[in-house]
Amino acid sequence: MPGEFRDLAEPVRLPGCVPIPGADILSPLQDKSSPSYRWMVHHGRRYREAHAILVNSFDVLEPDAATRTEGVGLLVPSWAPQTEVLAHEATGCFLVHCGWNSVLESLVHGVPMVAWPLFAEQRQNAVMLSEGVGAAVRVPATKRKEEIAAAVREVMAGPGKGAEVRAKVATLQKAAIEGLLEGGAATAALDEVASRWTGAEHA
Repeated sequence: MPGEFRDLAEPVRLPGCVPIPGADILSPLQDKSSPSYRWMVHHGRRYREAHAILVNSFDVLEPDAATRTEGVGLLVPSWAPQTEVLAHEATGCFLVHCGWNSVLESLVHGVPMVAWPLFAEQRQNAVMLSEGVGAAVRVPATKRKEEIAAAVREVMAGPGKGAEVRAKVATLQKAAIEGLLEGGAATAALDEVASRWTGAEHA
């Protein structure tokens, strides 16, 4: 591909993903002359050598990712007790930079999100959450305080997009919790991987 991702006129179409604007592709891939780009490409090619890849997600969040890809080859916990805050009943939404662990924590606690990505994979995650999954409203690129406030109000109490986001997050919370239960999709998948690695029979 000639040029840089950020200069592309059309979104990038990756197997298993919603179309991603070039400027929202992972930061390490934005400069082809950088060592980060070369290392990303190097390790990306090595994925084909793996027998399995552990994915930090759950089925309902990305329901058709597996079928769509078939055949194709800033966390500072001292700032605040994030999971405790998300678990509190008074928390109406989460202004999140879209690091994946924070996204999953928000979904498990049923908290709808306002997506404000900054760097790394966050912009790409924001596209998936807002345009693909429907679990967040994204802050406009201009990031004016009035726009941010409007996004927060919409997610917390809006009758349109906000209501859709709240309903979607409630559905995803239920699915995430069920996936973590004994016999759930996540525990079953981890059990299968562990059994393959150890050569043991499934429990």
